[in-house]
Amino acid sequence: MASTGLARRCRSIFQTQASLAQKNTTNPKVVLFQISEIVSRWQSTVSPLHLDSSKLEVEQAVLADMKPKPPVDQLAFGKVFTDHMLTIDWTKDGGWETPQIKPFANFSIHPGSKVLHYAQELFEGMKAYRGVDGKIRLFRPMHNMARMNLTASRACLPAFDGHEFLECIRKLVVIDSDWVPHDTSSSLYIRPTMIGMEPTLGVAPSDEARLYVLLCPVGPYYSTGFKPVNLLCDPNYVRAWPGGCGYTKMGSNYAPTLWTQKIAEQHGCHQCLWLFGEDHEITEVGAMNLFILLRGEDGRNELVTPPLNTGIILPGVTRRSIIEMTSTWTDLKVSERKITMGEVMEAQEDGRLLEMFGSGTAAVVSPVGGLHYGGKLHKIATPEDGLAVRIMAAMSDIYYGKVASPWAVDVEEWNVDRAQNLADYKQPEAARL
Repeated sequence: MASTGLARRCRSIFQTQASLAQKNTTNPKVVLFQISEIVSRWQSTVSPLHLDSSKLEVEQAVLADMKPKPPVDQLAFGKVFTDHMLTIDWTKDGGWETPQIKPFANFSIHPGSKVLHYAQELFEGMKAYRGVDGKIRLFRPMHNMARMNLTASRACLPAFDGHEFLECIRKLVVIDSDWVPHDTSSSLYIRPTMIGMEPTLGVAPSDEARLYVLLCPVGPYYSTGFKPVNLLCDPNYVRAWPGGCGYTKMGSNYAPTLWTQKIAEQHGCHQCLWLFGEDHEITEVGAMNLFILLRGEDGRNELVTPPLNTGIILPGVTRRSIIEMTSTWTDLKVSERKITMGEVMEAQEDGRLLEMFGSGTAAVVSPVGGLHYGGKLHKIATPEDGLAVRIMAAMSDIYYGKVASPWAVDVEEWNVDRAQNLADYKQPEAARL
């Protein structure tokens, strides 16, 4: 309807222009300006709105409704939530609506919402840390924004301006800053989530979505020091495959692993080491990326992590940070390459398998103490002064402001690098059309 009306008005202007031209009394610049003004006004009424942090509305929780903050040693992951949450709704026709920070509360969705039937949703995981100087910092938050947009494109959910969304998250963290633990082994976990809200049962992308953010104070992942995990390595169980969505952070990638987790426990293991293909290519461990430290035939140590180009591995922010950090250590060669169980078992037999560990936002690093493969548990060394411990210490120094780093962004000074390299968070080659 709008385009038809625009066409009628444009035709009228052209007719007027022709009439005036015959009289040699018109200025073509004026006519062109009139057309441009009409087109601009029409486009502004139909173009979906972009996410705009300057429109953020804040409703503070009243003192009587604010919750007590539990001691750090009583914090279990994801069970305690702060006093406020951020919500931003989206529609296909209208775009992003006004961002709102309100007191934490349940919200209602239609029973026919697509998220409930077809799992059209995604989430992120990031943290805010209170440093030894009292300042609160986020760790490489634009990497999470880029990865969230990558997942949104695969889930047919709306894209957003990462800097604008991050500004809303920053303000939410500042409002609930008292919830950031005063402890250099704890943090405030940040869970951005997007769900398809359209109340229709047709299998099609949702025309409505909700983007929201929850905050949870979390205690130390290892309250009594590192706890090495044993892994079930069984190629019969597959987490992801080329052409699928293993490189995204969708909830639908996680629910199927709950069943295999129980199978791992039946074998005396904590998690699964995900293998793929006839050569038992190593991909991930549980819900984490994986690193393997080998002693090369030339005597030099090599830190290996599987590459992202297969499309079956999640591009972890901690993974990327470990790669970049250890690449500057002169005593280590860092490789992103394919590695199989055959190579790992051969290295283990030769005494060249030095360490294995997972990496992720929750644990940072998680040492591997054993591999259950081929019906046998193969022990893996977990040295107290090993690489995993060294990486954990170096990362913690950045998190808690002991070492200055552009990776840790102060929520008050807020100097986010807009030119940083986010190449990991693009469609992998195996997933491109």
